[in-house]
Amino acid sequence: MAVLPPLIDTHAHICDDSFNDDRAQVLARAEAAGVAAIIAVGEDLPDAEKNLALARQYPILRPAAGLYPTFLDPTAADEMASFIRRHRDRLWAVGEVGLDFWAVKQEKDRAVQREIFARFIDLASVLDLPLNVHSRSAGRHAVQMLVERGAARVQLHAFDGKFSTARPAVEAGYYFSIPPSVVRSRQKQKLVYHLPLERLLVETDSPVLGADRSVRNEPANLPLAIGAIAEIKQVSKEAVRAAVGLNAQDLYRLTW
Repeated sequence: MAVLPPLIDTHAHICDDSFNDDRAQVLARAEAAGVAAIIAVGEDLPDAEKNLALARQYPILRPAAGLYPTFLDPTAADEMASFIRRHRDRLWAVGEVGLDFWAVKQEKDRAVQREIFARFIDLASVLDLPLNVHSRSAGRHAVQMLVERGAARVQLHAFDGKFSTARPAVEAGYYFSIPPSVVRSRQKQKLVYHLPLERLLVETDSPVLGADRSVRNEPANLPLAIGAIAEIKQVSKEAVRAAVGLNAQDLYRLTW
């Protein structure tokens, strides 16, 4: 029997305060569930600093740094970009960054959001780091910016658009990460149905996007996403795990 690649949670907020009381136990449960690495994303500078500190304590974590797209502050973006440059050798991704047209309604604010996102796209290209992208209610716009600016290593996390919107990203070789909430999201189920396995990753977005929205999500729930993808695509869980594991290794250049 072929040895399956390790499970990788490609987007989780392990720095979130909801994990402060039992983080060690949460990560132990993740390892027991077969998770070998977690891309620990952040939303601001304190998150980025905390992720670096946590990664020293917990080897399962692969820290990332980014500015959540509702922070419409070019100065904060400058500070984050400087942080990423300084710590490039310890970071595994720029993220999460992107666009959010669900939360940001005014066109003048969206213009600032686009400007900041463009800077992070270009920074990731210069530093040869993957982009871990948020694109709520802005999938078409985010994909267009990524393609136009020549982004090469891209993960679209919890993509909430249609496959027709995703198609240019598929053609560009980008990846789409699927959370456990796929079990209750008709949109996610349709997206998985149409996306090729070679473009899929799995994530938890812990502490949110769990199978039950009322329960704190954690990386140990990653197999729920694997199972849902297998059911939707009518393939074995082993086939899904093999595909998403190899995809994560390719995007993040993970070695074991």
